[in-house]
Amino acid sequence: MLTLIASALALALASPGVDEAAEALLDDSGAPGAVVAVLNNDGVHIGVAGMRIHRRDAPVEADDLWHMGSNTKAMTATLVARLVEQGVVRWEMTVGEVLGSLYLDIHDDLAGADFSALLMHRSGLAANAGPITAIRLGGTDSSRDAPADRLIYASAVLASTGGPVGDFLYSNAGYVIAALMLEQLTGETYETLMEREVFGPLGMDSAGWGPPGIRDAADQPRGHRPGIFGFSAIEPGASADNPPALNPAGRAHMTMADLLRFLDIHRRGASGEETGYLSVESFERLHTPEGNYAMGWGVRDDGSLSHSGSNTMWLVTMRVDAARGVTAAAGVNDGRLGSVAGPVSAALDAVMAVPD
Repeated sequence: MLTLIASALALALASPGVDEAAEALLDDSGAPGAVVAVLNNDGVHIGVAGMRIHRRDAPVEADDLWHMGSNTKAMTATLVARLVEQGVVRWEMTVGEVLGSLYLDIHDDLAGADFSALLMHRSGLAANAGPITAIRLGGTDSSRDAPADRLIYASAVLASTGGPVGDFLYSNAGYVIAALMLEQLTGETYETLMEREVFGPLGMDSAGWGPPGIRDAADQPRGHRPGIFGFSAIEPGASADNPPALNPAGRAHMTMADLLRFLDIHRRGASGEETGYLSVESFERLHTPEGNYAMGWGVRDDGSLSHSGSNTMWLVTMRVDAARGVTAAAGVNDGRLGSVAGPVSAALDAVMAVPD
């Protein structure tokens, strides 16, 4: 399953097209560093530009780790589909059915939300648990017990609705609750399940959680944001990301090569190919929207899949165009979305423009 993309990676990690796109993204966004990656009929190409850290001589490299933010949601939805196919869970299992024995205060309207509603942001849950809970659960992956913290998070979001059930309301909380349900049904942590069912089988060896790198080492790109002392890098630590309980909603990191591995399996599935990883029917469920949002994927007017992720310090956007046989991702280590979102989108438009 991975032979084609592995061979392509061995042949080419850069090309003039993506290098130029990365340089243009850097110039147009004003970000410290930029990356543009594409998998097309010519193979895999990864271009980089700029620095890992603002005002430091530490160039971005092609195999650097990038924070995925909410792009993690498509990976969490893929995990659910894998477990459904194995008969471990069912799409129609509800919050009340799975979590009702935990003595949580669950609002009646939220008790009926199933996996599909949670993953499509139509469960009625609020967007987030709120600042008090975020402060309470803040910390690093090594200092927090993420599965235990998800129970605390659940108690903060399940007692009341955030909006009408069935209406679209983008919700990080929905993905945390879906992961908690998986943990209760399997007796395993979400992180263990992700490694076994998504990262491992797809060869995503670089995948991990939270802000990449070692503090003060300049070994990986840093996320950046403006603050009272100006625009600066945020060193790995509790302030560099959301609480670890939110791993299912937006805390994965990985190389662009590994992100392309994930995107490629979805391209193949969306094309109707029998991948041996998920059935065509499961891919179709994951990719079929209600409105313009499916399960961890936005669906564009042309039918291609797209999603963006930012923890306010990074931005990465990914796209899958199965009809044209192209997948791509672009990102910057800069959370100033008003300045960087347009250039990131333009970089993707440039590298995905192939002759019809």
